[in-house]
Amino acid sequence: MKKKSASQSAFFKLRVLLGVLLCFAAVSIVLLAQPRTPSGQVTSGPPPFHAEYRGVMQVVKFDISPPLRDMKPLPWKECTKRENEEEGPIPLGPVGPVVADTAVQRVLGKIGIPGPIITFDGNSNMCGCSPPDPNGEVGPNHVVTMSNLHFQIFNKSGQSLFGPAANNTLWAGFGGGCQVQNAGDPVVLYDQLADRWLLSQFTSSAPYLECVALSQTSDPTGSYYRWAIATGNGNNFPDYPKAGMWPDAYYFSTREFAGGSTFVGVGAYALDRAQALVGNPNPTVVGFLAPPNPAYVVGDGLLPSDLDGTATPPPGSPNYFVGSQDNNGPYGAPSDALNIFKFHYDPNMPNLSTFTLTNTLPTTPFNSILGLCGGTRACIPQPSTANKIDHLGYRQRPLFRLAYRNFGTHESLVTNQSVSAGTGPNGEVSGIRWWELRSPNSSPVIFQEGTYAPGLTDGIHRWMGSIAMNSLGDIALGYSASNGTNPSVFPSVFYTGRHAGDPPGQMTLGEGSIINGTGSQTGSQRWGDYTDMTVDPSDDQTFWYVDEYVPMTSSIGWRLRIGAFNLAGATPSPTPTASPSATATATPTPTSTPLGCQYTFTTGTDPIVPGTTDTGNHTDDGDTFVALPFSFSLYDQTYNGVNVNSNGRLDFVCINEPNGYLSACLPAPDNQCSFAYTIFGLWSDYRTDVVGEGCSNFASGCGIFTSVSGTAPNRIFNIEWRAVYFFDHTQTANFEIRLYENSPNQRFDFIFGTVQPGSDQLYVSGVQGPNNAFTQDFCNAGPPAAGSRTYTCSGGGTPTPTPTATATPTATATATATATSTPRPTPTPRIAPTPRPRPTPPPRP
Repeated sequence: MKKKSASQSAFFKLRVLLGVLLCFAAVSIVLLAQPRTPSGQVTSGPPPFHAEYRGVMQVVKFDISPPLRDMKPLPWKECTKRENEEEGPIPLGPVGPVVADTAVQRVLGKIGIPGPIITFDGNSNMCGCSPPDPNGEVGPNHVVTMSNLHFQIFNKSGQSLFGPAANNTLWAGFGGGCQVQNAGDPVVLYDQLADRWLLSQFTSSAPYLECVALSQTSDPTGSYYRWAIATGNGNNFPDYPKAGMWPDAYYFSTREFAGGSTFVGVGAYALDRAQALVGNPNPTVVGFLAPPNPAYVVGDGLLPSDLDGTATPPPGSPNYFVGSQDNNGPYGAPSDALNIFKFHYDPNMPNLSTFTLTNTLPTTPFNSILGLCGGTRACIPQPSTANKIDHLGYRQRPLFRLAYRNFGTHESLVTNQSVSAGTGPNGEVSGIRWWELRSPNSSPVIFQEGTYAPGLTDGIHRWMGSIAMNSLGDIALGYSASNGTNPSVFPSVFYTGRHAGDPPGQMTLGEGSIINGTGSQTGSQRWGDYTDMTVDPSDDQTFWYVDEYVPMTSSIGWRLRIGAFNLAGATPSPTPTASPSATATATPTPTSTPLGCQYTFTTGTDPIVPGTTDTGNHTDDGDTFVALPFSFSLYDQTYNGVNVNSNGRLDFVCINEPNGYLSACLPAPDNQCSFAYTIFGLWSDYRTDVVGEGCSNFASGCGIFTSVSGTAPNRIFNIEWRAVYFFDHTQTANFEIRLYENSPNQRFDFIFGTVQPGSDQLYVSGVQGPNNAFTQDFCNAGPPAAGSRTYTCSGGGTPTPTPTATATPTATATATATATSTPRPTPTPRIAPTPRPRPTPPPRP
């Protein structure tokens, strides 16, 4: 820090006085008007923080390479990777109070996700090192991947055009540390505005350098402009560098260690883009150092924003750097939040550039500390080995990339972080917290956030994610997945996603696989440290993802895997997850008589008669057969049993699951089969299998329960639903259907108890018979008020009871999806869930 001269004292005191007055004014404004994020959280101001301006950094060397295609790929068989990832605390467990994650998504989305368009292997572990740091970018004709310690260039059919070659091949003949060292932590960017490629990595001994190569043309196998840029004037080791493309500069962040060992803060650099694109030998590189004071503000690194698409930010927009803080982490953070820094680069007067912490946005509580790690890197279990692999959630930072997109109506940033999601069937399980931020310059807010953790249901750990958004507003999340037993899942590369306008905070699509792992890593705990989700500039819709897997159980036999997929055309289909084996389900067989009646209803205020017998329906989208204590007539048929459905229906003839959660106004179109002879008590999308959360409000938990009132021949069979929503497990729905014995008018009742809002589907109530005969009470986006309905059917003959029921097996769900491009509107904020339109279901398997 510079010392101020004595002549500045009076002016300094005046500034202090003005500053104090302004602070009081600011506090008053904040107290009177506290803006809130869409999640209802107060946006707090940042703590006092000052980044150190380090001036214009030294460019140590520059040249232009020969065409890469003419250069000999350098081999590199020794592990020379150096990083300071071991420095920094790894807590034994959460160091603060653990608050339940209310943004958690416990199950896979129900809409089938299209499979990969293409998937192929990248380079194997040619350096004997770990982790690989897999990342890559896609252009109109090429895919370029980088790892520790090799890179490779493919066409988009997966054919290798160059390499794999040691990363320092890019600086062959350059001289100095960039040529002779191959230290790792590489990053590749594609500049879609200029159709250029940027590849970089650091050096690990003094003078410390960031080595940058920028293609002269759109051909990544051509010549490159090459620079060696001193970090911290050559004195600071630039660990964990990350990069982003912006119209005015290429931005970099680093974790800086003075002399290679003492952590001094996070570095932030801007390399003048216009100068770099023309091969300026000495481009302006402005540098800042954000010291760890307080440590939780910078954590273990910040991410610079990386522009996706061709719509540039509004003129004059700064580049955004984002970090995360967790009050369960090791640095004493007072709350869970995202910290937003603005880097304004001034190309005309670099000394007027600024790097400022401008906002601290409170998040829904999350826990970055996975207790399974126990203060080590041994975190995620794998099959057939006691070795566990790294989670890295304990590192207080979001994961690459911070993807930016300008939709015209709004600006969005998306990023993610590995977290502990809670307790699954085998104990603690990993998940991925993801965020979408909007209005980053004017009034930043967390527009939506969620913790993707189907492992709470299926036991599989999901972590090490990367996230991006395409021009349609679709969001794709790629990640690693693994589990030791129950079920056994070798480290694999999976992905999920959502469409614009889907319920906020939810990955509504199912889960796709770039590759199902076939081996475990036994010789190292290191995994990641990052992966890379990008968007194809050819259509600005297709996603490409680069991660790692292990082809065969070995010490450190990792290999890169690259895959592409498109989320357009995803339609409801059975979710491809493990489920109980199919069991025989009774389907009542009716006897036909003339239809002869039309149901009408009256309203009332009858209360629920509690069910006392558990039907065993504890599921998502499932039916359970229940024998009736007496015969019951519906329209022209009589039944002695019924399938009670978790989504609020009585299915007398056909089991309309899966996809029965897609409620629709009556007459409901066919799903797996016709909805003829169905009573819709309160049709929506529920869960009766959740333990805890909203289900804890019911004494016996969630489920469907029955009881019998009265005595023969005038009994009433009460069927009570105690459920939570698929979309929101904290909100409950309690309602009942009553069937009446020997009623001359085929009477049944609906009783609506406490039904809280929380569904992303319609609320539908009524009855449907053959030939689309129906009576509907309502078809609304919101739930009904407490009350009752009495349905009766006048006229017609007396149906003949059928005394037997035939058992038929329930088909096992399989996943199907069709990738068909459909236009989508520009995303708009969702204030509250609205029902999805009911797509045409796929054929029944």
